[in-house]
Amino acid sequence: MLGPRRGWQALRRCVSLPRAQREVRLRVREALGAREPAGEVKVQGWVRSVRSQKEVLFLHINDGSSLENLQVVADPSLENRDLTFGSAVEVQGKLVKSPHRMQNMELKAETIRVVGPCDTLAFPLKTKERHPLEYVRQFPHLRCRNNTLGSLLRIRSEATAAIHSFFQDNGYVHIHTPIITSNDCEGAGELFQIETSNEAREPAEKTHFFDVPAFLTVSGQLHLEVMAGAFTHVFTFGPTFRAENSQSRRHLAEFYMVEAELSFTESLEDIMQVMEDLFKTVTSTVFSKCPRDVELFHKYIAPAQKDRLEKTLKNKFVIISYNEAVEILKQASQTFTFKPEWGCDLQTEHEKYLVKHCGEVPVFVINYPYDLKPFYMRDNEDGPQHTVAAVDLLVPGIGELCGGSLREERLPFLRSRLQRLGLTDAYQWYLDLRKFGSVPHGGFGMGFERYLQYILGVENIKDVIPFPRFSHSCLL
Repeated sequence: MLGPRRGWQALRRCVSLPRAQREVRLRVREALGAREPAGEVKVQGWVRSVRSQKEVLFLHINDGSSLENLQVVADPSLENRDLTFGSAVEVQGKLVKSPHRMQNMELKAETIRVVGPCDTLAFPLKTKERHPLEYVRQFPHLRCRNNTLGSLLRIRSEATAAIHSFFQDNGYVHIHTPIITSNDCEGAGELFQIETSNEAREPAEKTHFFDVPAFLTVSGQLHLEVMAGAFTHVFTFGPTFRAENSQSRRHLAEFYMVEAELSFTESLEDIMQVMEDLFKTVTSTVFSKCPRDVELFHKYIAPAQKDRLEKTLKNKFVIISYNEAVEILKQASQTFTFKPEWGCDLQTEHEKYLVKHCGEVPVFVINYPYDLKPFYMRDNEDGPQHTVAAVDLLVPGIGELCGGSLREERLPFLRSRLQRLGLTDAYQWYLDLRKFGSVPHGGFGMGFERYLQYILGVENIKDVIPFPRFSHSCLL
């Protein structure tokens, strides 16, 4: 009789034996990258093209794992009327070397099962057509099946992973900051206020679900500052919301923000170095992991963007002060819609000109006027032009990509400013952070969609989000 330990080992051997005899399910990407032929494999996906000849049936199928399709070679007898462009199929057969130069492997089908048929006449995406982004935007529920949007979503996925890897490799702790908050992060933008359905129907009632007004977050920064008081380096990456009534090509009501806070830093240059390293590391990773997907955008959407980005990755970012920026704009031969004046915020037209003036490489603009920026930015104590230790990163064709600053860690300075703004009661907890082990610190935020818009050269930011919300044809 077997003992308990030997009996368990024997059972493990028994259940593991049949696995070698089972068919192997492969993703299209895995099949295309295989080095050796394989028998008894299964591939599932959607038909991208069907070509029937007298002696052979050719299919191209894709499952979203790759821009390239897998060619399936089959006997014409396996064809049926549901085997059309857009239909979902399951193909079983053998993976063999392809005789064609443009592909490494192909699947020799033994069986083809149509899992889900597709009405090709009604299907808005057509085979062998390169649909404009404006066209596919009309079909938010189907546009991910388009090559361009498929590439975009794979790039988004790799960029997301690269951002997390960058911070974790550099010792940052990932923090999940609240999406619903009473904190309006003063100065960050217009807010979406949250109400229950009962509150919406009965506006006369003054009660709130959380006893205080609550909003969708515009930034996780202040919550990160709390955590930076215990973990030194922290970051968050999540959805943020701005209720700006803008239908421009560079604004979204809902977008993802990458934010980081660094304790024990007294230098704005430290913050800028992290911004630059983050941009270059993530961009290089995306180019390495998704070369064909990126190439699609740089070939068909923005042909000149590849050269611009290579220049960006090779060169050190330029640094100029706000004072220098205003002087450059005042001396420009270009006529601006908004006249550049000291003490006024830089407009998008100003930001794009400054980048062009500096050689079409990213530009850090530092030390903005004190009265332009929120209460938490560190006072430079410089007169007569009173500034704070703030920084914006401007990139070609977009304008502002990142914004950050040193935070005001000195209790008297922070308390004085909050008193002038009438915010002392609301931010008493923020003052507490300066009472108990306060250290010099700073941080920044980067709009993720705007980053993608820049590296891919997409003109409309709505084309880099999975779902274009509030489409006239479909509200998801």
